[in-house]
This record gives sequence, C-alpha cells and structure tokens, in this order.
Amino acid sequence: MRRAAAAATTRIRIGMAAEEVRQASAAATAAEAASASVPAPAGSRWARVWPSALRWIPTSTERIIAAEKRLLSILKTGYVQEQVNIGSAPPGSKVKWFRSSSDEPRFINTVTFDSKENAPTLVMVHGYGASQGFFFRNFDALASRFRVIAIDQLGWGGSSRPDFDCRSTEETEAWFIDSFEEWRKAKNLSNFILLGHSFGGYVAAKYALQHPEHVQHLILVGSAGFSSETDHSSEWLTKFRATWKGMLVNHLWESNFTPQRIVRGLGPWGPDLVRRYTTARFGSHSTGELLTENESSLLTDYIYHTLAAKASGELCLKHIFSLGAFARKPLLHSASDWKVPTTFIYGHDDWMNYQGAQQARKDMKVPCEIISPTGQFSFLAVCVQLKDTSTVLTTYTLTAMQGGHFVFIDNPVGFHSAIFYACRKFLSGDAEEGLSLPDGLISA
Repeated sequence: MRRAAAAATTRIRIGMAAEEVRQASAAATAAEAASASVPAPAGSRWARVWPSALRWIPTSTERIIAAEKRLLSILKTGYVQEQVNIGSAPPGSKVKWFRSSSDEPRFINTVTFDSKENAPTLVMVHGYGASQGFFFRNFDALASRFRVIAIDQLGWGGSSRPDFDCRSTEETEAWFIDSFEEWRKAKNLSNFILLGHSFGGYVAAKYALQHPEHVQHLILVGSAGFSSETDHSSEWLTKFRATWKGMLVNHLWESNFTPQRIVRGLGPWGPDLVRRYTTARFGSHSTGELLTENESSLLTDYIYHTLAAKASGELCLKHIFSLGAFARKPLLHSASDWKVPTTFIYGHDDWMNYQGAQQARKDMKVPCEIISPTGQFSFLAVCVQLKDTSTVLTTYTLTAMQGGHFVFIDNPVGFHSAIFYACRKFLSGDAEEGLSLPDGLISA
C-alpha cells in the first residue's frame, strides 16, 4: 500500500511539474506574442521599461535595421538602404510565398553602395543564418571597383518574414529564386555579377541555372549544395545515424529544429550566447584576421537581432539539405546545364567540401575557376579551366592567410584579390591592375 501510495504521489508530482512547465511555456509564448504586437504607450513610464519587462525576445525589424546601420557606420563608403517592394503575387511561382491574411506586399532589405560611373554591378547574397551585414569587411574595397548591392534574402535579416509553409524542395527553391527574380525586376537590373556565400551560393547557382541571361559571372564562396549524401558515400554519417545520438539529431533535423530556436528560447539571455559564439569564432578560434573589439561588439549585436527575429527563411533547412548538409537536389547533377562562367572560392579551413566543385567542373561547358586549398596551410590554388578541351589550361598559386567558411571575414585582403581577379574582364579604366594577376598570384 505504501509503495502504491508513493508511486501515485510521484505520478501526481510529475504531472503537476509537467503542467507547470506547460503553463510557463504558454505564458512565455503569450508574453512574446504580446511584446511583438502591442506597442507600449508613447511617452509613458511603460515605454521605458517595456523592452526589459515584457519582451521575452528583445528584437524587431526596426532593431535589425538599427543594428545594421551601427555595423555599417564603420565603413567609409556611402550607401543607400531601402526596402524594395517585390509585390504580392508573382505570376507562375511554384510557391505562394506572397500569401498573407491582408495580401500585403513583401520587401527585400537592400543596401546599394556609392560607386564610380559605369562600374560593373556586383550583387551579394548571404548564407544560412546570416544577412548582408556579414560582408561589412568587404564593402569598402569592393565598392572601389564595383557597384555593390547586397540583400537580405526573403525571410532573413531586415527583409519581410512571411510564414514559411513550403512542403517540398521544389517549393523551397522557388521561395528564394522567385523572390530574388521579383527583386531584380524591381531594381531594373539586367546584367550583373552574382556572388553567393554558402547557402546563398546554392540559391545563386540555382537562380543562374534558371535565369542565365541576367548573370554575367557567378562567384560561389564556400558554396553548399554540390553533393548529395549518395554522391559522398559518407561512412561516418551512416554509422552516426545508427546510434541513439544520431537518431536524435536526425529527428531534430527532420523536425526543423534550427539553431535560431535556441537563441529565441533563451529570451533575454540570447545575446550572451551569440556574444560567446562571435568571440570564439572570430576571436580565439579564428582561422584568420581577428575582429577588433568594436567590430566584434557591433557584429554580435547585429547577429543576435537577425537570429532572434521571427522564424521564416531559416525553416528551409530540412527541405534543401539532409543531415550533414548534403543537398537533396545537388548542383553537381546540373553541372552540364551550366551556362554562366563561374568562380569557386573556398577558405583553407572551410568545412564545406570543395571536391564537389571539382567534380562539377568536369561536366561544365563554360569557363570555370576554383580558388581552393592545396598543399600547406598558407596556400590557395586557382585552377582555370576553359572547356574547349577537357584539361586544365592554366594553374596559378595564391599565397594568402588562412581562412575558414567566412573567408571574407577571416581574410578580407586575400578575398578581395580573388574577387578582382575573377572579375578581371569586367574591370577597366583606373582599375587596370585588376586585369592582371594580383600580388601573390604566380604561374605554377
């Protein structure tokens, strides 16, 4: 009897604890929703305490844009920030990303930097979990040669964040490709160099496959999405999936559990987690040039606000990639359809596998360059292939500092040299040095 009573008491306590957790969670969700939708009375005492007292996730679109402005304030080049209206119903789209209860238009947050007249246009697209401000170390140098335009993809950064209701890889690709095409039309761009980093490289490549007539040159930096799990034949991943940890991680992946959910779940403690990440990734564990204290502080603030905002574009993850970041519809399988000359850039310590790009180059029928690691830690190689033949015609070697997945942050000088060299045919006038091999490039 005593054991039965004790067991019953335990069950009651567990049930009560579970109910308390559920109620606390519901209360936090309600507070979060209220803080996001109900404005504090202007000029009142509540206006001063509202963010800290009632806003569980202390961010908003306005705060994202404000953090972006603070980060870009360290630049010397002038720029214009705008929210480009991409409408509410592009014809023929495979996904109704424009749907909303009020049929409101969507906007793409865009920054355009001052440039010299007739400079070639360079459009920069960020990767997963990032936004256009991640290129802050590159804007000044690149704007000296290009008309630089950087965007936040739909559902990221300061752009509109519609509810993400895609249910397939095809719909998810259309979410990003179609919204980018509507943005291009709104900006009246016809010919431009398109640069994409990581997941942004995947989107840029898929866009160029569908709309090659608008892209003069494609630059893929640490691009994701070239190989599938089958192509890679990953033995370690197969073994990992068979473990209980692997099954748990795979379940979380397929459930669309994103890193951003952790940041949001921590509420007011989220900024500290982001600070720890930024300090480690671009500080103590950096593979290249360290951030200054001011850069680190501004970037941390910016990253937090972009990660903690409403979930939208981030939910693409499970539809585009399987566990291990292997593409469900790999670019490697479309290599023979490539119509745009392409340059691949990888940092030496980039966790993205550049072998996929090497495999794709074999099937490409357009000029292709790969700036990739080889030999010692301080070396990168530029392999140039013109598909008049099946052989590599010219090979160059670039001596540069190490760089990881964010090579444009880790090694901005080397990154700029690589971009200028990749785009040498588009640079002219007072940028003639961009037409020749930059410092550090020698014929091997």
